[in-house]
Amino acid sequence: MESKVRFFAGSASKEVAAKIAASYGSSLGEVKLIRFSDGEIQISFEESVRGQKVFLIQSTMPPAENLMELLLLIDAAKRASAQEIVAVLPYFGYARQDRKDQPRVAIGAKLVADMLAVAGATRVMTMDLHADQIQGFFDVPVDHLYASTLFMPHIQALNLPNLTIAAPDMGGSKRANAYAKYLKCDMVICYKQRTKANVVDHMTAIGEIEGRNVVLVDDLIDTGGTLCKAADMMMERGALSVRAVCTHGVLSGKAHENIQNSKLTELIVTDTIPQNTSHGKIKVISVADLFAKVIYNIEHFESISSNFIV
Repeated sequence: MESKVRFFAGSASKEVAAKIAASYGSSLGEVKLIRFSDGEIQISFEESVRGQKVFLIQSTMPPAENLMELLLLIDAAKRASAQEIVAVLPYFGYARQDRKDQPRVAIGAKLVADMLAVAGATRVMTMDLHADQIQGFFDVPVDHLYASTLFMPHIQALNLPNLTIAAPDMGGSKRANAYAKYLKCDMVICYKQRTKANVVDHMTAIGEIEGRNVVLVDDLIDTGGTLCKAADMMMERGALSVRAVCTHGVLSGKAHENIQNSKLTELIVTDTIPQNTSHGKIKVISVADLFAKVIYNIEHFESISSNFIV
């Protein structure tokens, strides 16, 4: 019997999408993207999806056109009579806008959740949301994957003596605690003060650092300011080494320069966002096999909880 599963990719995530499809035992379907002279885009499927379960793979990092492209893919699948439409966002953009932290601001994560549902997505799959409660913004099922499934074995394989897990800020303490409990090691928390986004004014740490091999864990790295400042501070306080594992390598602005000039030994990220692997300190771990396995379990009505360490 012919499989009813079809994989399609947006232009921002073709590489990881091809890996996910191949790991599943399939291949990417043909999508045609037409760009008009004013920049407007038009999406069409070049094969029938009638009655099919389609997985549309696209991370929604800037530019905002990536999100628009995913919405058009969903709408095109809906109008082509796809039976189910699963929006697979390895990286869920706008997740940092998950609450009103000051007057008169938008809650971007909720807006994106609404747009995906209105466009026609019947299910959403993503990895390491900036805040777990974003799942509650959706009225459709959400499969929330955790990169800890990939990072934990990598950290264990390093065989670091005096291992300590660190949270780069107070908000990441829950994640760091989960890592520390699983790895049976100590934890420290960094406390930072900032006057504006992406600029850290002051940072200190709570916990023992001297003589430790520290691994910072976070959901994303943008400019790298926080992690690099944390690494430098910890080395000054006697750490033996400082590494960082971050699911989403946004790496905007002077991020690569900041990382290169910092005292970080290495930065491990995933390919939820395409990366330039030529950078000496950056190592990329693929999420393709994990996504493919979860997609298989969903398609065969099997539990996916066994795929998660924490």
